[in-house]
Amino acid sequence: MTAVTEAPAPMDPASIRAAVGELLHTFLDERERAAVEIPELAVFTGLLRDLLDAGGKRIRPVLCVVGWQTIRDDPPPSAVLRVAASIELFHACALIHDDIMDRSDTRRGRPTAHRVLAARHADHPDPANLGTNAAILFGDLALGWSYDLLHLHTAQDLTPEQRAVAWPLLNALRTETLVGQYLDLTATGRPTADTGSAWRIIRYKTARYTIEHPLCLGAALAGANLVQLRALSAYALPLGEAFQLRDDLLGVFGDPGRTGKSDLDDLREAKHTVLVATALQRATPGEARTLQALLGHGALDEDGARTIREILIATGAVSAVERAVHERHEQALHALTGSRLAPGAIARLRRLAESVTTRNT
Repeated sequence: MTAVTEAPAPMDPASIRAAVGELLHTFLDERERAAVEIPELAVFTGLLRDLLDAGGKRIRPVLCVVGWQTIRDDPPPSAVLRVAASIELFHACALIHDDIMDRSDTRRGRPTAHRVLAARHADHPDPANLGTNAAILFGDLALGWSYDLLHLHTAQDLTPEQRAVAWPLLNALRTETLVGQYLDLTATGRPTADTGSAWRIIRYKTARYTIEHPLCLGAALAGANLVQLRALSAYALPLGEAFQLRDDLLGVFGDPGRTGKSDLDDLREAKHTVLVATALQRATPGEARTLQALLGHGALDEDGARTIREILIATGAVSAVERAVHERHEQALHALTGSRLAPGAIARLRRLAESVTTRNT
């Protein structure tokens, strides 16, 4: 009798995060050894290690590997894990620069890179400005290294067919993220009732970058066909929107001890979110005046923030966003119905959708 060999169990999210973390630390070790004559580089590699080890969800590399697993039963090769790790390095660049733009003090419960760099040079005539400028360089370095991680190790391990699908998706991921960030910047500080522009920011800054592109990238590397990729996109886009809507709620109502960031930053910056735009649509004239007066106030305190939160609840904006999260969760699950994906993959995607939409961190 011929023994039946069972397919190996797929990597779970914790295993994926650990594998990606090991790859990234190994890569940083290599960068340090290649530049022993530049001791200053240790400042940046140390900061990057701190950022990578600070408890991030690594949802993008996880989704890249899950994308592979939706198509194939065999474990992802090292080249696919390095593609996933490259996305995480790009994300580090995005976080470093985003914190500068938002003037944030904390990230993942720790001081942001520009604050750390400013503190390192407290005796400088202008430490704050130096910290910001040095963090810009730091983010640029992370961006460059995200390419190096691929070109130095991965390109030769991918087949021509895999390279043909990987590079356009990676370029689209980077390009659309930067455009989404630009849209966010131009709208920040000018809260309006225009929900359409808020949804557009979500699509480019988060939905495609965080969910769709990483998931489809992994699936494409595994040889997904057009029908399978369309099903994954139909699942990913509403889930990505739900992810950002939940993030906007946590940014205002979340516990900083769990989220690792202030619950005042988005209000002080007057971020143009669906939450705020919906409140302005539904607000009484008096409520609208109060929101316009408090949002974007750099010295906003807890009392002012409490007033904003009360209006967000009273106008029904919070309930409306919660409904939108639920609706998009259902849309994502519906997209899996009739999809030509393995039953095990569908179960994993369902669990992922649940964790994304109900998270509190």
